[in-house]
Amino acid sequence: MTETIPFATLDITGETCPMTFVRTRLALDRLPPGARLRVRLRGAEPLRNVSASATALGHLVAAGPTGDDGETVLDIVRR
Repeated sequence: MTETIPFATLDITGETCPMTFVRTRLALDRLPPGARLRVRLRGAEPLRNVSASATALGHLVAAGPTGDDGETVLDIVRR
């Protein structure tokens, strides 16, 4: 039997700091440990802040490439 890992998405491309991490934290808090949250964000500051804050809380963070429009997708695994 294969176990399905929960997966959620969050689009914060229209948000500014500090709300970018506030919304990300609320979404992570709703997930069980081991679940993955895919976050779409735009700009260098949200990318830095969300990545650093999630890492500081012990979550695993992987960033995809940043597009020409400044949009990046982060995959965060809740710990």
